[in-house]
Amino acid sequence: MPRLLAALLFTSLTIPSSTAAPTANKSCDTIDDGYRCSPKTSHFWGQYSLWFSVPSDIDVDPPEHCDVSFASVLSRHGGRDPTMSKTLLYGATVGLIQNTTTSYPDEFAFLKDYKYNLGADLLTDAGRQEMVNSGAHFYRRYKDFLKGKEPFVRSSGQARVVESANKWLEGYAQAARKETGAIDVSIPEAAGVNNTLSHENCASFEDGPLSEIGDNAQDIWVAKFVPPIQSRINGKLGTNLSTTEIIYLMDLCPFTTLASPTARISDFCHLFTEDEWHQYDYYQSLGKWYGYGNGNPLGPTQGIGYVSELLARLTEKPVQAVGSINSTLDTDPASFPLDRKVYADFSHDNDMTAVLAALGLYNNTTPLSNTTIETAKQTKGYSAAWTVPFAARIYVEKLSCKKVKEEYVRIIVNDRVQPLDFCGGDRYGRCKLSKFVESQSFTRTGGHWDQCLNAS
Repeated sequence: MPRLLAALLFTSLTIPSSTAAPTANKSCDTIDDGYRCSPKTSHFWGQYSLWFSVPSDIDVDPPEHCDVSFASVLSRHGGRDPTMSKTLLYGATVGLIQNTTTSYPDEFAFLKDYKYNLGADLLTDAGRQEMVNSGAHFYRRYKDFLKGKEPFVRSSGQARVVESANKWLEGYAQAARKETGAIDVSIPEAAGVNNTLSHENCASFEDGPLSEIGDNAQDIWVAKFVPPIQSRINGKLGTNLSTTEIIYLMDLCPFTTLASPTARISDFCHLFTEDEWHQYDYYQSLGKWYGYGNGNPLGPTQGIGYVSELLARLTEKPVQAVGSINSTLDTDPASFPLDRKVYADFSHDNDMTAVLAALGLYNNTTPLSNTTIETAKQTKGYSAAWTVPFAARIYVEKLSCKKVKEEYVRIIVNDRVQPLDFCGGDRYGRCKLSKFVESQSFTRTGGHWDQCLNAS
């Protein structure tokens, strides 16, 4: 996009007034409920949403007469600046607007003097606080069980993921009123390194036509929902933004919100209606569903390595080597103990999407359609904002219940208890450990990893 890159020259690097805190200390983020400002729009930013507590049909508290006997969390890193490639394009979009616009009416007035300032790739202060809050949230939930226990902590090796793990530990320690612990294992994200917290080793998934399925699904949806928005905004500004540039303008809402230390809602967010944010959330959800989830033939397979490790921890038996298992780490009790009761792992949204798919949590969800505007309303099926927002967390817990010999398993995704129909889940979202392990046949038989090994 030459005109975008040229327009970048007209942007400058001072902090925009729209990111100023509303008060000195008041934040939009909370420990237990997550992001609470403008929930009718801010909970519909797809994977760029700040974490919020998702409504649950099942009580998130353990059933009466049941006690937690195992707790683990798989977490996404906290809120960040855009990636380097995107931050250049976003800045260029702002420059393009400011060099072609003929008027700045009403809610667009701030754009006239707006100065693009976003960095690239690293956590923002608001994102760091998300992870501190996440650690505190975990401790508060399991504090009675956690007495005398320390979490075993692993992190994928990218800087923002490592920092997120440390911030989580900081929040955990603050809530527990103790010294901050340390990451036990950090696994590099590099070519040739087996890492169950980062997908990279399946060539037929990463480099072949399967890698384009998510983008293609999004492109079809863009052609449906963006043109009316494009017409309205171009009419207001007197400019000629493309459909891609409209998406960039929408992306700027969550990213400039995260640029505020208190995550104050950005002026960019007010450029779009509630219905338009529903449509945007669906756009992002399509990308995850068809890119790394159930809608991609090899999406769930990318998550089987982590699920195999989870089964090993739940049963205290050696890891079955499937998918991207790192056998060197997973056969060493120092780097992969089986006798701990509390585990915390830190990763990315795409990897978590694959893990959720490998577990089978959305096998009965109606596949996402990219052709009908009415489907944009978020349902109880699948949404990227509900599954992998910034600071997302998947809790897996075992419950020991009176008068029942065998332990139960529950899975809680961003405070929403999953029904676990595939293993006989009851009204509390529980299924017996043996039934849960049995239900994970996709992982135990290696998924479709043979298609990765046979890639040319």
